[in-house]
Amino acid sequence: MARKSRLFVPGIPCHVIQRGNNKNPIFFTDNDYFFFLSVLQEAKLKYPCRIYAYCLMANHFHLLIEPEEKDNISLLMKLLGVKYVSYVNKFYKRTGTLWEGRFKSTLIDEELYFFTCLHYIEMNPTRAGITNSPELYRWSSYRIRAIGEKSSILDFDPWYNSLGSNAEQRQSRYQQLFKNSIPEPACKLIREMTNKGGIVGSNKFKEKIEDMLYKKIIIRHPGRPKKQGK
Repeated sequence: MARKSRLFVPGIPCHVIQRGNNKNPIFFTDNDYFFFLSVLQEAKLKYPCRIYAYCLMANHFHLLIEPEEKDNISLLMKLLGVKYVSYVNKFYKRTGTLWEGRFKSTLIDEELYFFTCLHYIEMNPTRAGITNSPELYRWSSYRIRAIGEKSSILDFDPWYNSLGSNAEQRQSRYQQLFKNSIPEPACKLIREMTNKGGIVGSNKFKEKIEDMLYKKIIIRHPGRPKKQGK
């Protein structure tokens, strides 16, 4: 059976998750996290994407990423996988796969679910019981948005920039928003759609995506021109 095609659309945010094989660890020391982030930065520059959020957990990682070109997420993830897996296998003298199959992904409706997805990603360590507060976890993008930690990887989106007229206001507002939990049905929707490779958004958003994809198919496979009558 053919594998289901992933949905990627330039300019549309996408939630990506990659897990370790059999839920085994993919990060073992701080150096592993640092190396992964350095490769992520390299891959982002080579295959331009905007990275709005990330969270690196012991046995999986999340990205909220928006490609400039349709294939850029796949190319970025391929480069990331090749370099990081090679590093892990060489350093830890291991062989074989590191990942649990292909990465999972879902398109995110920027109007309705952008912050929900940010919250879902950056609260992973808290939901997992690793920390009591997201700012205590070093390996996510929360500290960049909430306390102004420097990053050459993260991009700030229009929604975040609208939270205040300066950095201090935006950081304070972002912290306040994270004091409220998001509804469990929203978390469940993001989790399920990411695993299925679906779309998280309104019916209007889904119709927009379907229309964009349909038009690309028509352009790629144009019908034969009609014969002119005599």
